Amino acid sequence: MTNIQCDLICVGGGYAGLSAASRAAQLGLKVMVLEKGEDSLYACNSRYAGGVMHVSYHNPKDSASVLTQAIRQISNAYADPHLTQVIAKQAGRAVDWLHSEGAQYARVGSVGWRQWILAPLRPAVTQMDWQGRGADMALRSLEKNLLQREGRLVRGAMVKELLMKEGACIGVRAEVAGNTQDFYAKAVVLADGGFQGNLEMVGRYISPNAQALKQRGAGTGCGDAVRMAMAIGAGVSAMDAFYGHVLSRDAMTNDRVWPYPQLDELAAAAIVVNEEGVRFTDEGMGGVYIANHIARQNNPLSTVVIFDEAVWQGPGKAAAIAPNPSLIRAGGTLYKAQTVEDLAAKIGLPAEALVRTVDDYNQAIAGAHLHELTPARSTTRRQAMALVNAPYYAAPACAGLTYTMGGICIDENARVVRADKTPISGLYAAGACTGGIEGGPAVGYVGGLIKAVSLGLVAAEHLASVAVA
Repeated sequence: MTNIQCDLICVGGGYAGLSAASRAAQLGLKVMVLEKGEDSLYACNSRYAGGVMHVSYHNPKDSASVLTQAIRQISNAYADPHLTQVIAKQAGRAVDWLHSEGAQYARVGSVGWRQWILAPLRPAVTQMDWQGRGADMALRSLEKNLLQREGRLVRGAMVKELLMKEGACIGVRAEVAGNTQDFYAKAVVLADGGFQGNLEMVGRYISPNAQALKQRGAGTGCGDAVRMAMAIGAGVSAMDAFYGHVLSRDAMTNDRVWPYPQLDELAAAAIVVNEEGVRFTDEGMGGVYIANHIARQNNPLSTVVIFDEAVWQGPGKAAAIAPNPSLIRAGGTLYKAQTVEDLAAKIGLPAEALVRTVDDYNQAIAGAHLHELTPARSTTRRQAMALVNAPYYAAPACAGLTYTMGGICIDENARVVRADKTPISGLYAAGACTGGIEGGPAVGYVGGLIKAVSLGLVAAEHLASVAVA
């Protein structure tokens, strides 16, 4: 190979890319990060994140066997067994390594999965507030360390194409300051996030009504890594799921009600109906699952969360930024009535259908036959609460899309592989652009931050082990 400019090029400056870059530089490799954002604090989901380091809602310091089971359970065994092992084994070390790079942590309460939250904590406000918070500050530390280790971070670099030679990746072609440049390296890590910011791809893979989904994060992930990988023959997993939450429909027009409060706990304890007044999803699977099924509706902006006073005073107050009372304070819409019939009239749903839906649901709880409902209502993740305590409430909902699940297929060393599972020499991928870990029919959620850092470390260390000086 000729014209090698560095050992490693990382495409994307979020946690996946900067973790891979900083670790590679720490191991003595010559590294360059190409980031399309131009600002010093360029927008990305990594910077906007709440900062919780967890593995499928488990403490990342739990044993590998516990974490393996957690991933298997939440994904209903969809997650690739080899990648499951990677995350389970690397999670605790990823937390420690990030701390060694300057990240600070805080513990919130006694729940295991909230023991490692990047600090300073984000305040308990509904609107976006990220600057100077834990996720932002840790990302700044990674960049600082990269530069101190003589790595480079090039802002305003839009990577367009992978450079290939004899089946191996030897670099990238990018547009920088209006000029097309070729950057050569021994290896490339694709780490530019998912495709949530690409309406065409969201429409193709997730929802035909992509414009009806609320962009809950930075929206900077546009699927470039997936596109480039597919162009050179990489395998891809299913890409029909996303990580996100149930939000107030007002989030489409009112910035004060996103990214919080989430309506997840209300929806998971009660029911969610469509414009016909009938259920369309298994609410017991939790908010991420429900948000995905809202997105798949013919009209994602027609769904409504229906609950009663007991749910409002119970699960409605359970979250750190709970809808009761933050939804109302932030100007979100909430309907209230003494009967289900009156509630239907207020929200414009067919009263007979909504009453029948609520009655069927309540009878299924009383008779312990929730599994016979259509669709069936599970209780493994979330318990169902009968809707019998007036007043009754209705919260118009929408799906909040944070990042897409699914994408580039990788092996246990984070090497990009073809459809036949053979690795593409010189090409790695990490973070939200990868597939095989999250998603599937159960919409299994592992954790964006832990996945990004863990895979970034794995990619860097594998490259360092095989790189020839």
